[in-house]
Amino acid sequence: MLRSIKDLRGYTLLATDGEIGEVDDFLFHDDDWTIRYLVVDTGKWLPGRKVLISPAALGHPDWETGRFPVQLTREAVEASPDIDLDRPVSRQREIELHNYYAWTPYWPSVEMGEVGPAIPPETLAERPESKGDPHLRSAAEVCGYRIHASDGEIGHVEDFIVEEGSWIIRYMVVDTRNWWPGRKVITSPGWITEIRWRDRKVCVNLSRETIRNSPAYDPNAPVNVEYEDRLYDYYGRPKYWT
Repeated sequence: MLRSIKDLRGYTLLATDGEIGEVDDFLFHDDDWTIRYLVVDTGKWLPGRKVLISPAALGHPDWETGRFPVQLTREAVEASPDIDLDRPVSRQREIELHNYYAWTPYWPSVEMGEVGPAIPPETLAERPESKGDPHLRSAAEVCGYRIHASDGEIGHVEDFIVEEGSWIIRYMVVDTRNWWPGRKVITSPGWITEIRWRDRKVCVNLSRETIRNSPAYDPNAPVNVEYEDRLYDYYGRPKYWT
């Protein structure tokens, strides 16, 4: 099932012995668009501190009450490596975190290209210089990026749609209100031609008219297989689930 990231923000994380905090953000890898960490605000429990929790540590979510069970104790979370989330998270800090929790590292499979849709590479000038550093992006930060079609701007990123279980971001939700009031559309990260991270700009090789006539997206309705079928058929793209 597909879920809105905006809807997941504010979910409570429950350790085996009590609450940890609430989901504040998500960090995804920009090579495969897979969420690698939940950013959890620990609130009054650990004032001023946010921690990273891997989706691999989550139990089965309670979608009705908005809770993520976590197979960790509060003591373990409190003693975890303190990572400054106002700075890019380096691979070294990830290694420390994974070693501490004994999580299986995700990066070998990413480097081998085994999962997720790929996006076109950035220019070398835009890549971080630190050798071995990951390319983790904040979902909250990317919301607001401008979307540019082949013939002009069409709106901005408003949300992401993530696949339950795999935690792959399948779609970006685009708000077109500045050009086309009252309508939202979605696009797959795999259809993006370029992302200019420094300019906060996402480019797609589609005309504004083509996007305007695409199947309408209703944020109050689930993105189901029937809708995805219509969307992929409209754009003539290969379906990721077949």
